[in-house]
Amino acid sequence: RIRRRMGLNQLSSLSEYMSLLRINPEEQSRLSKDMLIGVTTFFRDHELFETLKERAIWPLVRDKQADDPLRAWIVGCSTGEEAYSIAILLMEEMSRIKKTLALRIIASDLDSESLKFARAAIYPDSIISHVSEERLARFFTKKDHSYQVNKEIWDCITFAPHNILVDPAFLKMDLISCRNLLIYIKPEIQEKILGQFAYSLNLGGYLFLGKADTSVDHK
Repeated sequence: RIRRRMGLNQLSSLSEYMSLLRINPEEQSRLSKDMLIGVTTFFRDHELFETLKERAIWPLVRDKQADDPLRAWIVGCSTGEEAYSIAILLMEEMSRIKKTLALRIIASDLDSESLKFARAAIYPDSIISHVSEERLARFFTKKDHSYQVNKEIWDCITFAPHNILVDPAFLKMDLISCRNLLIYIKPEIQEKILGQFAYSLNLGGYLFLGKADTSVDHK
């Protein structure tokens, strides 16, 4: 990605690009955006979400005591679609078994602009490609050419700036989702992060990884 930025600036050496970065805040911002790969959609990788629903969402909602909040942490949440998707699955399961739980979802990311977008909770009408009509009717409000997430979902999610490489982990989680992020990190740092996740999760908690993270190994 650095090479891509060098090419766009017509620079042939790394030292030249470093000199540009030192004096050009706009280029610093552009490089940062390129590094933070914000590719996400609602219910991305549908089959994985079905597996999550069967193996984690259902047992978590079933076994949780009514006076004990169900806590989830979405790492690298980008523009918020995954956080809202997981909240929807939890809400649907509570409705299905007629159980009321307090949901406490933390969605974190490095990118302040992505977090701002996620908090606004307004998405283009193209989300109909990934969100069923039933879910659109229940969890969203149509506004012109966009959909806004309804308050019952929005209220249970806190979007927070967080750097998983250096910031302390959030604790007492029942579910952590960290999808297609670890693959970009060196193995020794992967090991450290997975150790943090193990410490963050309650006994019997679940870690949701992405397809690209299947090569990550933690003993």
